[in-house]
Amino acid sequence: MSSIMYREAGVDIDLEATAIKALIKNLTYRRKGSFTMVGSPGHFAGLIDFGKMALALTTDGVGTKMLVADRMQEWRTVGIDCVAMNVNDLYVLNMEPVAFVDYIATDKLSVEKMAQIGIGLNEGARQANIDIVGGETASLRGLVNGLDLAGTCLGIQKKDKIINGSTIQPGDKILGVPSTGVHSNGLSLARTVVEKYADYDTRLKNGRTLGEELLIPTRIYHESLDVTSTCIVHGMCHITGGGLLNFRRLSQYGFRIDAPITPPEIFSWIQKTGDISTTEMYRTFNMGMGYGYIVPPASVTCVQKVVRGVKIVGEIIEESGVWLRDIEIT
Repeated sequence: MSSIMYREAGVDIDLEATAIKALIKNLTYRRKGSFTMVGSPGHFAGLIDFGKMALALTTDGVGTKMLVADRMQEWRTVGIDCVAMNVNDLYVLNMEPVAFVDYIATDKLSVEKMAQIGIGLNEGARQANIDIVGGETASLRGLVNGLDLAGTCLGIQKKDKIINGSTIQPGDKILGVPSTGVHSNGLSLARTVVEKYADYDTRLKNGRTLGEELLIPTRIYHESLDVTSTCIVHGMCHITGGGLLNFRRLSQYGFRIDAPITPPEIFSWIQKTGDISTTEMYRTFNMGMGYGYIVPPASVTCVQKVVRGVKIVGEIIEESGVWLRDIEIT
C-alpha cells in the first residue's frame, strides 16, 4: 500500500498558496473616501474602517463535506459547518459576528435537501448569535454537479479591541482547544482513504460509522469573545485548511507544539489506513486541536477558567516556522 498525500487526493496546499498570491498581487485598487480597508489581505478576515469601529468580512464554504452528506443522505448539520467556517474566521480577530448571508449553487433543487440545510444554518446562527439576513440560490446545471454551500459573514468590533497577533512574543504560551473532529477541511483526503480502503458504513471503535464521524459539525468557538473580555490574549487561530500552518498568519516568530492534544480516533484511522505521514496529517487536518490562543504565561489560568478542555500545547520561540516537537511542518 502506498502512502496517500493531500495533493494526490486533489488538493495541493503549496499550489493553492502560490495561486492565491498570484490573485492578491493583482488586487491593487483601493477605495477612495470613507470606510476603506484596514491593513491588507492575508489574515483570516478583511477589515473595514468604520470610525471608532471596524467591520470585518469573511467568506467560506462547506467544501467536499457536501459529498459525504450526499452519500449519507444527511444534510441537517452542514449548515452549522457553513456558519462555523465563517464566524471562526472572525473570532480569531476578536470580531463579533452579527450577520450572515448564504449562497447555494446546485444542478437541481431538492426541497428536502434545502429544508435540512436550513435546519443547520439556523442552528449555526443560534450558536453564533447572528442574524441570517439573506442569501442566494442559483441553479447552474452544466456548471455545478451536486450542491455547493457557502456563506459570507459580517463582524464588528472597536478598533482598539482587535487582536491580530502583532503583540505575540517569544515565551508566550500556545493553548489548544479540542475540536469536534475533522471539521470542514481535509475532506478530500479523508474521502479518498475511506472510498479506497473502506466504506462510509465502516464502524469505528467509538461506535460511530466513518460517515457519521465525518459529518460531525465544525465547532463554533463563540467562547473566544468571553476569553478576550476577561483575559490578556496576544493572538488566536483556528485550525482549518493547512493544519498547523495556519499559525504562520499570526506572527513571524515560531510556533513550537510540544504537547499536542491527543487526536480523536478518526484521525488515527485515516493516518494508519492511508499510510499517511505525521507531517502530512498535521499540515492537512486539525488533529484534535480546532482553536488556539496565544497568551502571556500569566494569562494561562484565566483562559483555563473560561474554556473547557483547553491545555498548554506549546510556546512561541524566536525561530520562525511551525514545529511539532522537533519536526518542522512545511
